[in-house]
Amino acid sequence: MSALGTLDPASKEEQPLVVPEKKRRTGLKLAVILAVWLVGWLIFRGTGTLSQPFAQLNGFDTWLNHIRDNIQAASLTNWFFHGVLGQVSTFVNWLVTQAGQWISHPAGVRPVPQIGWLGVLGIATWVTYLVAGVRSTVLVAVSFFLFAWLGFWASSMDLLIVTAIAVVASLLVGIPTGIVMARSRTVSGIITPILDAMQTMPSFCYLLPIFMLFGPGATCAVVLTVIYSLPPLVRITEHGIRSVSPTTIEAARSLGVTRSQLLRQVQLPMARRTIVLGINQCTLAALSMAVIAAYVNGPGLGIDVLSALNALNVGQAAVPGLLIVVMAIMLDRTTTAVSERTGRRIVQIGRTVARPGLLGRVLSINPVLRRRIALCGGVLVVAMMIYLSRSQLDYAKFQDSWTVGGHLSTWINDVTNNVVSHIDKVTLEFKNAVSYGALNPLQNVLANSPWWLVAPIILALSFVIGGLRPLVISAVCEGVIFGVGLWNDAMVTLTSVLVATALTMILAIIVGVWMGRNRRAEVLVRPILDAFQTIPPFVYLVPALALFGPTRFTAIVAGIAYAAPIAIKLVTDGILGVPETIIEAARSNGVTSWQMIRKVQLPMARPSLVLAANQGLLYVLSMVVIGGMVGAGSLGYIVVSGSVQGDIFGKGVAAGIAIIALGIMLDRIAKSAVDRQKS
Repeated sequence: MSALGTLDPASKEEQPLVVPEKKRRTGLKLAVILAVWLVGWLIFRGTGTLSQPFAQLNGFDTWLNHIRDNIQAASLTNWFFHGVLGQVSTFVNWLVTQAGQWISHPAGVRPVPQIGWLGVLGIATWVTYLVAGVRSTVLVAVSFFLFAWLGFWASSMDLLIVTAIAVVASLLVGIPTGIVMARSRTVSGIITPILDAMQTMPSFCYLLPIFMLFGPGATCAVVLTVIYSLPPLVRITEHGIRSVSPTTIEAARSLGVTRSQLLRQVQLPMARRTIVLGINQCTLAALSMAVIAAYVNGPGLGIDVLSALNALNVGQAAVPGLLIVVMAIMLDRTTTAVSERTGRRIVQIGRTVARPGLLGRVLSINPVLRRRIALCGGVLVVAMMIYLSRSQLDYAKFQDSWTVGGHLSTWINDVTNNVVSHIDKVTLEFKNAVSYGALNPLQNVLANSPWWLVAPIILALSFVIGGLRPLVISAVCEGVIFGVGLWNDAMVTLTSVLVATALTMILAIIVGVWMGRNRRAEVLVRPILDAFQTIPPFVYLVPALALFGPTRFTAIVAGIAYAAPIAIKLVTDGILGVPETIIEAARSNGVTSWQMIRKVQLPMARPSLVLAANQGLLYVLSMVVIGGMVGAGSLGYIVVSGSVQGDIFGKGVAAGIAIIALGIMLDRIAKSAVDRQKS
């Protein structure tokens, strides 16, 4: 008998009962579902696909067309459409027109704006120095000069006007809403799902419903932009107010402050930096949507890009696209600088209170005096620039002979043709490899399978990946897609989204692991990714069109470029988040670098990888839909066509609804997968 067998059982330490976790066997279940799908496809392919000709309308499309016609008829007499929406439209159009006549378009009998380009340049740089500092002032001055020098002054100012009006409107609505949500759990519980739905929708889906209410033009663009840019501002404002330390709030309450005083004197000042960050995100979202609003004739650089893309002229699209990027960087860096100055000011206030000595006061006052002197001197310079721009034609309108945009377009076309002629074999082989290796087979299975087979397969995948809740949501979304009569087009769009997301994740894992394991690589690449994230999605179509022409693959490449920055950063953060103790323990066991990546870092970073896939899906869906105009076809193309062809307007709205349903379904499945990985 062993020594262990001689021990008295009563002397053993009692251990808590640990129930082993039940294995989910997700991989096996997915394999079985896919096998059933393939068998069903082999037997029933080409039947029950619900494919319909592009120009064919169903009852729902016709009903939407009737609604559009009724609204247009009621817009002349109805109190709401004529009285309310009509007045809103008239006011916004008047506002945009007046702003344009002041800075970018002829003002009445005056052949030039009230304030020409030189005066606008002076005002913009002075205001930037006032709120953001020297570096941002230089950036703004260079940016405004480029707008004029490249020959797109009026379009750039129009885009800025639409963006500025939308941001101001978003501030008036978003900050009070965020404050109310922060102070009331009930209101937050009601509004948060609405914000979730708004942020899940691809930007393209907003176009036609708002177009139906306001018609084409500036008002439609402003309303679209406000709706799209509002959610991040509301969310971040709520977060900023809620993040104020409870200790500080309790201390303020103990002094007897009222709710109003608590908000004005404690919560808002302490949340100021976070709210400014929300304004930054709101501004970039507004710029992104204002560009896309070119589809509904929204004024600005988007119209120049859209016209050039329709003509397949890469050079003409690249120049205004470059200016959109410049504008995005300018707005991002300026609002970021305002946020950082706000934070430094709070710190300075704290230091002044803590050390009120004479030296400290002198050191803190001198910069202020210097700044005030510079601002006062700047007022004189700006006044002189405004005077010159109002009295001298050359300073009111940037002369065409000074611009270089046309030459730059020609040069870009020549360089593009030269480059494409040398690498067209490579790009063609890459396109064919993806098309014949993944895109065509997947589309064949998805779009050529009968709907009654694909629908339960997607539900089964939803349940295995996410559980019961995504199963229910997927069922509802499938019902919506089926109901609007665009099942087959939705499957074609889903094919492009899945392929683009898979390629995005391959790229994200390769680059993300490299950045996560190499500090120099992270320092080098992360600023580039930050810059790419400020670029509106519309711009990504230009280089993709240059390399691959007007095909569905163009939208996929643009989608990969648009989604890759956020996916790479999430994968990098996941790799960096692996505890150093685990890394050291693995090294002590003699694992190789490849084993470290494959068996330690990637498994430990799995929640970040799933989150990256979630974000990649949504970004790719947004871009693939926008790419409908350059050959992607399916739902995106139907939306675009619905905005310009009156007889298929209803079908365009139906396509927008299908895109929303598709986006919500993909988002909820991916989010549930993320939650499961975290649990």
